[in-house]
Amino acid sequence: MAEKKKKDITEGADGKKLAALEARVEGLNEQLEEAKKKADDAKADYLRLMAEFDTFRRRTAEEKLALVSSASADTIKGLLPILDDCEIALANLEKSADSEAAKEGTQMIFNKLTSYLKGKGLERIEAKGADFDTELHEAVTTFPAPSEELKGKVIDVVQTGYTLGGKVLRYAKVVVGA
Repeated sequence: MAEKKKKDITEGADGKKLAALEARVEGLNEQLEEAKKKADDAKADYLRLMAEFDTFRRRTAEEKLALVSSASADTIKGLLPILDDCEIALANLEKSADSEAAKEGTQMIFNKLTSYLKGKGLERIEAKGADFDTELHEAVTTFPAPSEELKGKVIDVVQTGYTLGGKVLRYAKVVVGA
């Protein structure tokens, strides 16, 4: 008897209302699915935008750091000829009979300059007696090696080389044994 009552409802006025309600529920379900899809798309777009912004922020910070590092390297590179001149002055003062005060004063200036530059990350490339390395040295000339063990090694340093933060700032200009 329940089946007959259900059949009567679906065929009568109540059936039309039920069918209309079912159609409306189906339409609302479709709208819900469409809204879910739009929300998922918007969330994906948001996440992509955030990732792009994070990449932009990181890249900008790296570029700023590189710019500061480059400016610092340029400044220190400009001081290297002064450092070379101090070394030459010290060597000449050691050979001369000039006053001891001039020697001490020049040595003091040289020590302050080198300690400041070391604090900024400048390191001297020790080349004399080392194997010739194109990553650190620039061969000015070759010279016949006085002994077999000096072949391919640095015999003399014409100009001292320096690294700054592990990167070569100025290659050591050297004479290589052949």
